[in-house]
Amino acid sequence: MTQPYSEEQPDRAEVDAASGPMVLEFGNDWCGHCRAAQPHIAEAFAGHAGIAHLKLADARDKRLGRSFGVKLWPTLVFLRDGREIDRVVRPRSAAEVADALAVIAGPASE
Repeated sequence: MTQPYSEEQPDRAEVDAASGPMVLEFGNDWCGHCRAAQPHIAEAFAGHAGIAHLKLADARDKRLGRSFGVKLWPTLVFLRDGREIDRVVRPRSAAEVADALAVIAGPASE
């Protein structure tokens, strides 16, 4: 989880059309809350290497974060097939993130 938050972002239509599990992590490299959460996020993702994880730099002028109603950093949005299934804001443990990962990694409910 040492990769920086990316300034490049997909547009909302691309996210909505994605298939399978995906996590959007909104934050910024200079954010203390984001830096503090990285060990928890890394620990949770260790068992879920197959899940797409996009670390996205967020700001007022970033439309994707606004479209998801992001207000605090880091915010992790857990998606399956382009639909939000869960969200974790400012995780304080790996378990919070792992629980949400397990939901999107499991079989889709009809």
